[in-house]
Amino acid sequence: MKSLKHLLTIFSFFALSFSYAQVSVNVNIGTPPAWGPSGYDNARYYYLPDLDTYYDVNTANYIYVSNGQWIRARSLPRVYRNYDLYNEYKVVLTDYRGDRPYDNYKVHKVKYGKGYKGSPQKTIGQRPGKGNNKHDHDHGPGKDKGHGNGHGKGKH
Repeated sequence: MKSLKHLLTIFSFFALSFSYAQVSVNVNIGTPPAWGPSGYDNARYYYLPDLDTYYDVNTANYIYVSNGQWIRARSLPRVYRNYDLYNEYKVVLTDYRGDRPYDNYKVHKVKYGKGYKGSPQKTIGQRPGKGNNKHDHDHGPGKDKGHGNGHGKGKH
C-alpha cells in the first residue's frame, strides 16, 4: 500500500510538471498609437525622421537625445509638443528586435533624412476632430469632389 501511495505521488508530480510545460508563451506587443501607420501590428519601433525621434510601441515612450543622452519619455520634447504626428511620416522599423533602436541612428538619419516621405501612409485612427490624416486636406472649401449636376435646389 505504501508503494502505491509513493507511485501515485510520483505520478501526480509528473502530471503536474507536464501540465506546466504545456503553457504557451505569448508576447504581448503594446497598442500602437492612433497616429501610427496602419498595417504594422507587430512593429515595435517607429522612426520619426523630421523629429530625429523613435517611438517604442511596447512602452508607449518616445526615444530622443537630450543633453547628449538617449532618453525615454512619455511625451515629446517641449519644442515638438504641438507637432502633428498624424501628418509626420513614420518609418516602421520591421527589421530591429533589440531595446536600443538608436544603435542604428546614423544609418537612419542618412537613409531617412528630414522631409523623408516613403509610400503613402494611412493612420490607424482618426485625428481628433479632423478626420483621418493627410488624405482629408484636399476636401476643403472650393475643392468639393462631388460629381452631380445639381443646382443646389434639392431638399436637404
